[in-house]
Amino acid sequence: MSADNTAAWAAAGLGGVVGALGLGTLVYANQVELNRFTLRHAEITVADLPAELRVLHISDIHYVRGQQRKYRWLQQLADLEPDLVVNTGDNLSDRQAVPEVLEALGPLLQFPGCFVPGSNDYYAPRFKNPLKYFKGPSTLHPSTQSLPTEELFGGFETAGWANLTNAHSSARFNGLEVEFSGVDDPHLQLDEFSGWPSTDAQPKQPADLKIGVAHAPVRRVLETFADSGADAVFAGHTHGGQVCLPAFDGSGGHALVTNCDLPPRYAKGLHTLRGAHGSTEVHVSAGIGTSAMAPVRLFCPPEATLVTIGPEQR
Repeated sequence: MSADNTAAWAAAGLGGVVGALGLGTLVYANQVELNRFTLRHAEITVADLPAELRVLHISDIHYVRGQQRKYRWLQQLADLEPDLVVNTGDNLSDRQAVPEVLEALGPLLQFPGCFVPGSNDYYAPRFKNPLKYFKGPSTLHPSTQSLPTEELFGGFETAGWANLTNAHSSARFNGLEVEFSGVDDPHLQLDEFSGWPSTDAQPKQPADLKIGVAHAPVRRVLETFADSGADAVFAGHTHGGQVCLPAFDGSGGHALVTNCDLPPRYAKGLHTLRGAHGSTEVHVSAGIGTSAMAPVRLFCPPEATLVTIGPEQR
């Protein structure tokens, strides 16, 4: 065999190995990682807080009819018995899925909760070239199909969850007076900060805790919450990067993109933001699902997080 033929056979063999590895990775990302549902725990401390608040943060469910493993896992989250459920949007990836996702969330709807919209609560997903995310955040296609938003949010509101779409409210948990302020999806530039109950003309008693809620963790929105005195902010949208480089520190993986202007190192988990009144803890969920048009996760399993907000230890 000539040297040229030997080189050709070697190249073909290497190509076959690379192809097999790529196919194996895709199968793993779609069949294994996509269903490796994970519960994470995080802690936030707030000075002089008189009691703890256990917050279950769920986001980016992107539900499609028939996702039985996701359905069962969502129902099991109620076993945590949180004080509060915060849902940061993108519940749908199928316009016929509203009854099933409301049923899946049924046990959690028995607990106090609040929610804000994401783009995939308004519009059905479309296929996008994943390489375009390296050029910047995605944009809405003009012919995108609408989703039954009112049916979904009506189910949440009937159960008693507070709709924080460009709105604020307050409630009492465990003896804590908690104020909420939420915005419509910043990714669609629909956000309008409405302030806090304590900034109204006739405020209630002073808040022990202020919580901001948004779908996309766009920096201008996070900074608005921080500068207005939020103790904590909850957001989603990033999917934790969704397809990440491997990490061996228990973080799940290193994100390459966030689909917004948040740096990739903040694509999931907690980070601290300095505002005009001190520090604000921001929790970004890596999310529970993916768009139906991109059903893969790599080194970034689907997750919900139980966040304990408690007093600083002295």
